[in-house]
Amino acid sequence: MSSEALERIARNKNVARAAARQLSIEQLTKLVDVIGEVIEQKHEDERLRQAEHSEKARKLEEIRDQLEEAGLSVEDLVPQEPRRKRGRPPKNKSL
Repeated sequence: MSSEALERIARNKNVARAAARQLSIEQLTKLVDVIGEVIEQKHEDERLRQAEHSEKARKLEEIRDQLEEAGLSVEDLVPQEPRRKRGRPPKNKSL
């Protein structure tokens, strides 16, 4: 079953009912179990993503505090890129 078909079923209750009529009770029960596992995994993935984001934000704040204590700024850490010369590069001269 394609993702488009699943999206159509998920968006429309009548389409979902029509699809469910084609399945037996055992198949529907198995489908509910599988979908429940998928939902739980999505929740767990989101919790992990949020935890990683929180940890990253905490570390970033800690580094900012350390920079401030040292009297530095982010600009002090990032070297300025040299300005590019305008115009064409010189042609290689042949001997």
